Amino acid sequence: MRTAMAAAAACSVLVLTASGTAQAGTAQAGTAQAGIAQAGTAGEGTVHDPARQTLGAGDGWAAQGPGVTGGAAAEAGRVFTVRTWAEFRAALAVAGTAPRIIKVRGVLDATADGCGAFAADGYDFERYLADYDPAVWGRDKPVSGPQEELRAASAARQDTAIKAVVPANTTIVGIGRGAGITGGSLQIKGVDNVIVRNLTFEAPLDCFPQWDPTDGASGAWNSEYDAAVVYGSTHVWIDHNTFSDGRHPDSSLPSYYGELYQRHDGLLDIVRGADLVTVSWNAFKDHDKTLMIGNSDSAGATDEGRLKVTLHHNLFEGIVERAPRVRFGQVDTYNNHYVVTARQPYAYAFGVGLKSQLVAEKNAFTMPAEISAGRILKKWKEAPVTASGNHVNGRETDLIAVHNAEFPAETLQPDAGWRPSLRARVDSPRAVPGLVGHRAGAGRLG
Repeated sequence: MRTAMAAAAACSVLVLTASGTAQAGTAQAGTAQAGIAQAGTAGEGTVHDPARQTLGAGDGWAAQGPGVTGGAAAEAGRVFTVRTWAEFRAALAVAGTAPRIIKVRGVLDATADGCGAFAADGYDFERYLADYDPAVWGRDKPVSGPQEELRAASAARQDTAIKAVVPANTTIVGIGRGAGITGGSLQIKGVDNVIVRNLTFEAPLDCFPQWDPTDGASGAWNSEYDAAVVYGSTHVWIDHNTFSDGRHPDSSLPSYYGELYQRHDGLLDIVRGADLVTVSWNAFKDHDKTLMIGNSDSAGATDEGRLKVTLHHNLFEGIVERAPRVRFGQVDTYNNHYVVTARQPYAYAFGVGLKSQLVAEKNAFTMPAEISAGRILKKWKEAPVTASGNHVNGRETDLIAVHNAEFPAETLQPDAGWRPSLRARVDSPRAVPGLVGHRAGAGRLG
């Protein structure tokens, strides 16, 4: 495993000028001077500093090979403390792939100026609704024309503004209990060795969803942007974060043309050849399409032999589906707690997709009596699955057997064909609700 180095004790500020160039300066810690503060205070550099911690040996698929150290070995000049979205993106953009640490203080708001800041001149949502009303446009062809072109141009502006590209050898960590990202999308794309910890993510709201009258029987609003995407990257550790729709649950969104004006996509996607990822001690709350591993049946050339992901000790509460949905990958899900509330819509937890090899063991499910355990598994394509030692409302339940009894036309075959070996800690499923309830999510690093 990569070795962490101690941080130096200096503290300086990288001040970004109006032209975007950098000027070196100094500032007292805690001042409000604009820029990116490079942290390196005395006493840092021990394993007790969350910014210097690395993934433990054997802790899920990400521990295979050299493991994950992120920016733990960063020198003082590559340790940044950020307080705004602009500072955060500037810290990510600092040149070079030498280890870096980015400490987040407070909430970084990627859409602080509102959706109007991204709108192209001439875009008018009321005009959009009038132009593409099914009574006018119909339902047999995709939308096109001036307002759709202006919507797409507006969406492109938002895309540029809210995505943050994460380099290799980086640790991003929230400081304290109140650190987070609102409206932004982390793009961990084509890199190796990244850690993301202790952040509260409020899922991005798509300001400009597209109406597709041909989507399904009655059309649908389609949105973009996940809170975090792992795309073609390796050795990634996502730990002790909270992901949710925050102030904007789907229940608060309006409907147009008789369909929900959906402004959310996923919370976390692991796709396009991503590999060796550990997702541990996170909380995923109050969301529909939550966590997808492998985003297309046609991506076999990229995904087969990859998408090795471990999910352990995570809380999934108020989640409708995709916790996770899997294609191709060898995915190990154990010791997670799934809480289905009485008032939420619910589809399934584990989606069994094309050529997936899902192992689901020693998880705990807390569900209302009216929702059957047979719905925990969902068969999308023919693929074997291992499901053993799982508890539903405190009782051990054979998830495959109850699924097959309830859905005989969608029979699942047992035995995913492999046995996970990279498990640093395995708890009794009876203990999982208490452990996960007390320790999972942002603000609970111990």
